[in-house]
Amino acid sequence: MRAFSVLDLSLITRGADAADAFRNTLDLARLADGLGFARYWLAEHHAMPGIASAATSILIGQVAAATRHIRVGAGGIMLPNHAPLVVAEQFGTLETLFPGRIDLGLGRAPGSDQRTARALRRDPHAAERFADDVVELLHYFEPSTPDDTHLVRAIPGAGLRVPVWLLGSSLFSAALAARLGLPYAFASHFAPAYMEQAIALYRARFEPSERCPAPHVMLGVNMVLADDTEEARHLATSLQQYFMALRRGRPIAFPPPVEHPAWLPAEQAMLDQTLAYTFTGSPQAVAPRLHDFMARHQPDELLVALPVYDHARRRHALELVAGLRDGQFG
Repeated sequence: MRAFSVLDLSLITRGADAADAFRNTLDLARLADGLGFARYWLAEHHAMPGIASAATSILIGQVAAATRHIRVGAGGIMLPNHAPLVVAEQFGTLETLFPGRIDLGLGRAPGSDQRTARALRRDPHAAERFADDVVELLHYFEPSTPDDTHLVRAIPGAGLRVPVWLLGSSLFSAALAARLGLPYAFASHFAPAYMEQAIALYRARFEPSERCPAPHVMLGVNMVLADDTEEARHLATSLQQYFMALRRGRPIAFPPPVEHPAWLPAEQAMLDQTLAYTFTGSPQAVAPRLHDFMARHQPDELLVALPVYDHARRRHALELVAGLRDGQFG
């Protein structure tokens, strides 16, 4: 059985606030822990009205403290926004507090618009140094030796070897992950266009390392599951509205579903392309399509986002995902 993991953007829903989002995140994480999911990842975004996980490492610590077994991590930290040493110290701290349960996924995107990037004091050329910054960060997790007293050390961090993943939606990070011998996660849940090319390149070029002796691919998907397919399709209109607002440059709090969304043909085509790997329906209806997806792309792991407005229905969707994972629906 392949591992299933959870991606939580700590959604701020319309009519609620960040405190509500955090309570829901902790509740969903406890449920994922009890259901035996492999990982619970949170992602760095800034100045987004619908996403509360901006201070990602802090929220990871809260989730890890509220759970017992599940690995907790970043999917991901946007490295161009940070000095590698600071990230190493933060995740060294988390690994020290929760040994054997912390993951660090790294992305090259800013996780924000250009105005917000400037407010973060981000170097506009930082993404160009991404490969060097990843190598620097990996070094901070290596054990110290008597001969490296002249080097900067991450304390805590040195010697902890926190698992590091590269995240991507294009070919760049796939090639880098292969060269560095790191596990790779592709953002097919919102940017599917290069998925097949990226994972083929990663597998073909992979160089084994102590960190990752064989290629390891995680693919992101959205799952909007309900007992009835029509209900699930209704729930999925929240995600459609949310993405449409993003594409129009007017991000919003995560909206409630609507009865009859009306998109222009070009807008519908955009949604169909962007959300191509969104599995919507009853578990019985979704199971054959998910089986085909897994058979065709052979991911080692699936990273499941649950873009459902109502928290009780989001919890139930996660329970249904666990049933799919366990083969309860064919």
